[in-house]
Amino acid sequence: MTSAQTQTHKTKTYVLLFLLVLLGSVGNTMLSKGMKDAGDLDISHVSSLVAGAARVLTSGTIWAGIAMMLGFMVCHMLVLSWADYSFVMPFTAIAYALVPLLGYLFLHEQVSAVRWIGIVLIVFGVVLINRTPHRTTAQATAPATAPGTPN
Repeated sequence: MTSAQTQTHKTKTYVLLFLLVLLGSVGNTMLSKGMKDAGDLDISHVSSLVAGAARVLTSGTIWAGIAMMLGFMVCHMLVLSWADYSFVMPFTAIAYALVPLLGYLFLHEQVSAVRWIGIVLIVFGVVLINRTPHRTTAQATAPATAPGTPN
């Protein structure tokens, strides 16, 4: 791989990682907001379960959250094809910093000082991980086809 290809690969990996973190964090925040708006779900009777399912399935906030989580999953699959699992998963821990911030700003949740200190430690860990190569394994190649075999 040339230097330009390596830089392009690294850039698209980071773009997808940031999209993954953003879509996952915002998607989960929207799901939380939608579920709080839908109210407590009672699963003790079939009729109350059906009523709760109707509230959930008619919520635009929940559907928007689901759409974002689907985008998160696509980004996750793509980035795992480009970078090591041992790099991707710890990097996505940055979502642990973004989620409480979103919860505080949009869901009006209280976030304690101890939790914020933990979040700072997580961010510090992500910075350390970022100083390592994003791929340490050889890139898989497509299997060669035998001569005369259709592609």
